[in-house]
Amino acid sequence: MVNFQPVALGSLLAATCLTFALPSASALACELSEPQKGTVAEVKDGETLQLTDGTVVRLVNAKAPTAPIAAQADRPWPMVNEAKEALSKLASGAEVELRYGGARTDRHDHALAQVYVVKGEERIWLQGELVGNGFARVYSFPDNHACVSELLAREAGARAKGEGIWGSWAYRVLAADNVERLGRLTRSYQLVEGVVAQVGDSGGRIYLNFDKDWHKDFTVLIERKDGEAFKAAGIDPKALAGKKLRVRGWIEWRNGPMIHVTHVEQIELLPEGGGSPPPAPEAPKGPPTGAIAL
Repeated sequence: MVNFQPVALGSLLAATCLTFALPSASALACELSEPQKGTVAEVKDGETLQLTDGTVVRLVNAKAPTAPIAAQADRPWPMVNEAKEALSKLASGAEVELRYGGARTDRHDHALAQVYVVKGEERIWLQGELVGNGFARVYSFPDNHACVSELLAREAGARAKGEGIWGSWAYRVLAADNVERLGRLTRSYQLVEGVVAQVGDSGGRIYLNFDKDWHKDFTVLIERKDGEAFKAAGIDPKALAGKKLRVRGWIEWRNGPMIHVTHVEQIELLPEGGGSPPPAPEAPKGPPTGAIAL
């Protein structure tokens, strides 16, 4: 996941028009199972389908927009409805193929599949369409990351053009030194960029600290036992001091905001310099009474 280059992809799906495309060679090259066929009965949200046989399918590795826990429900959260609409236009009533590249079900017994809409000889990769058009972010798992490299490249293209969620204040890539904002976003999935100030190693864990005051800075935690897998992929956690990273994962609070990184796809090495991530549009002013301005 080192230095992914932006890819020129289709523009944001219009309200009345979708552009269908064959999966790219790299998507088809993912190590996936033989297809399991089904028919979509319902689009439940921007990343979940229900088939006519009752199977609930999550579009693994594509995380649709959702409101953080801290947000109030008295106003729509940006892009949630748009993502569901985009998936509905692609998949409602469609014949689909489910292909697996890792764990096949989650703890709710929902299928975790790469999903392709079947149109004659054509196959439309749903995750690729949603991520590439800015309706989802890449979300990998240690036991389910077969197509993540291709999805990261598509995400980079959408982000570079400000497509969909990348044009919204709600999904901006966050600066590691903005500890106050990160702290308000605990228990939410975020992308964070910054330069590692120092690396600590204690108690079987490696800590990437993004400020010299590790008591309150943003930190990335890596279990020492996972370090060899990172080194095999060209990222030595203990050699990251001074390196600029983009990290994705769930923010929790331990002496400041922290992301626990369990596998290499959560970290991207970025070019030296370049400063903080470019700002997205600001949040609307004057939220309704009781809402939390994130």
